Amino acid sequence: MNEIRTYPTRPFLAVSAAIVRDGQVLVVRRARRPALNLYTMPGGVVEAGETLLEAVVREVREETALEIEPVALAGHREAIVRDAKGGVERHFVILCFAAHWRAGEPVLNDELDDARWLEPAALAGLNTTDGLAEIVDNAVALLRAQT
Repeated sequence: MNEIRTYPTRPFLAVSAAIVRDGQVLVVRRARRPALNLYTMPGGVVEAGETLLEAVVREVREETALEIEPVALAGHREAIVRDAKGGVERHFVILCFAAHWRAGEPVLNDELDDARWLEPAALAGLNTTDGLAEIVDNAVALLRAQT
């Protein structure tokens, strides 16, 4: 069921994944509002009855066709968009996971228009969602500590 996500009565819970492969992280560019033309991590809204890990695996598969292994929570972000009158047009709480790439190459759905595997330092040259570089740094550190 698709709930209307504009002018919500409550925040929506979402997940994303900082996917690392051979020291590089996958970033994707959004082809729709509210993050149109911004690079970010693949992800989306958690569905009722779904665990956070199930949701992040499903969302990454739906958006990129990649298989991943989520490892740990790398951080969170709150995306609150207000209209010209100050009303809350959108509100998402996004839990961002550090994840290992397991299989596949990016095949984008219609929500995305670009995907790149980059060194984390290369994020500085892109137009990204707020806090992306910090989340990626946390994810890389978590994954390194695991090995």
